[in-house]
Amino acid sequence: MNTLHKLWIRAILCFLQDFQPKRIFQNHFIIIPRRIFLWAAFLVIFSLFRMEGVANNLTVSNIALSGQDYINDFTQIQFDISWENSWRNSSGTTNWDAAWVFVKYRIEGESNWNHVTLNWVDGSGSGDGHTEPSGSNIASSNDNGSGGAYGVFIHRSSDGTGTFSLSGVKLRWNYGVDGLEDNDEVEISVMAIEMVYVPQGSFYVGDGEITSISGHFETNTTGAAFQITSEDEIVLGGGGMVLHLGNNNASNMGAADDFNDATSKTLPAGFPKGYDAFYCMKYEISQGQYVEFLNRLTRAQQDARTGTNLAVGVTNSINTYVMSNSLTMNYRNGIRCDDVIDGSEPITFYCDYDGDGVGNESNDGQFIACNYVNWADLVAYLDWAGLRPMTELEFEKACRGNQTAQLGEYPWGSTLIGASSISNPGEATETAYNAGAMVAFNNSLGVQGPMRGGNFGQGVNTRAGVGAGYYGIMELAGNIVERCVTVGNANGREFTGNNGNGAVAANGNADVAYWPGTNSVGAGFRGGSFGQINKRLRVSDRFIANYPFANRDEHGGGRGVRTAP
Repeated sequence: MNTLHKLWIRAILCFLQDFQPKRIFQNHFIIIPRRIFLWAAFLVIFSLFRMEGVANNLTVSNIALSGQDYINDFTQIQFDISWENSWRNSSGTTNWDAAWVFVKYRIEGESNWNHVTLNWVDGSGSGDGHTEPSGSNIASSNDNGSGGAYGVFIHRSSDGTGTFSLSGVKLRWNYGVDGLEDNDEVEISVMAIEMVYVPQGSFYVGDGEITSISGHFETNTTGAAFQITSEDEIVLGGGGMVLHLGNNNASNMGAADDFNDATSKTLPAGFPKGYDAFYCMKYEISQGQYVEFLNRLTRAQQDARTGTNLAVGVTNSINTYVMSNSLTMNYRNGIRCDDVIDGSEPITFYCDYDGDGVGNESNDGQFIACNYVNWADLVAYLDWAGLRPMTELEFEKACRGNQTAQLGEYPWGSTLIGASSISNPGEATETAYNAGAMVAFNNSLGVQGPMRGGNFGQGVNTRAGVGAGYYGIMELAGNIVERCVTVGNANGREFTGNNGNGAVAANGNADVAYWPGTNSVGAGFRGGSFGQINKRLRVSDRFIANYPFANRDEHGGGRGVRTAP
């Protein structure tokens, strides 16, 4: 047996509700990897959430390598995958949910993690050289121009709802493209993020608001909603008789667009407008997900992507809650490290919502949306995961779908809004306590921070009952703000929708061409947060849609999208 068939698996168990961590090296809590051969079965878990408020238990298990081809330098990454509350509809929303699966590896004896290059054949969106179990589709895109994919979407191939379980998924890993030799020994980590497919089609931006306007989109200067009917170039502002996308003269914006009723700009054809199909993360990035990201970075990259000073040479960290740069947890962000750390090696981070120094317990907040994420943090995560930022036009489509715009509506398709207090705080079962709650806003009856993704509904499985967008995307309003690429300045309009390449630069920053830079000029905020008043949560409110803010604060977070294959 060639030694490429030997690998180490780190079992990512911090999201399993009944997981009891092993204590090693002071307060680091990880599972110690051990060497295995092909026939050994191991469990990797990246858990997300369901609408009714229970974990979706998205699991990847029984990972192995098989079928190594020494001539063509590839092998198969084999695993099983399952998640709850999956769906596919051929009518109505005409969409489905999916798992975005990508893989990281590192060579034995090295600390740096790298991104696996998966196979891509013809872009047909069916198989692409991988093995699809019955009832599933695997779709990938040509990410590097030479037949390589940075991840795949796995989803149902026919209509259905409920738990979706697959055995024997195989992804072809072109390890030769990644520079590996036949005899290299590697450790691999399989990641999965739950996504929602937003189909191609026309939709409306703006809602016809006339009394409480904050840069709302409109048709010309009529105040009426504007219909996006293609990905073609759009004239922004300028008035007159030519059809254009107006913004109510940029009225009442925190930072005005550079176009208005008198001044026009052009939104290029390459800017993603939401007409073409895309996938959107079903939930905002969780604290558990962000920890897994941090734990696969170099020390310099970790320092860049946290608020506390963790630079090489630092061995004592007083402010161990690293996102808020504080000694204790602030605004429900429980990501931390030990107070004594190595001076140069990468740090192991964990969630410690209850503050007892024992990480990743069942009540340590792994499922809470991750705040204190600034623009540079967000795009670094998305680049690392092979995703990309969402545009503000895509945001409105994710909320409203193909439905006619309603005056003053929220993402769940009505003007009704209900705040929440919390049951089971920090648990995987953290749930909105009071009936009728579908969003965390205006400090929601004393909730000082974001809540667990997918926590609303209390068994009421309706769009308004759970606070879902038209296609089933959760928490598009409230909780933490949605950071989007704006149409309101030249930096934003340069965005072409390039997807992330699975890696970040040595300094910890995203390095994808035409994304707004770390100063966040070209990005803004939509959807409001747990601390903002209700009108900021409306689908069409653009009060800070063009507001560059590079700092971390308790409201900041986000999610990613990816152009559909």
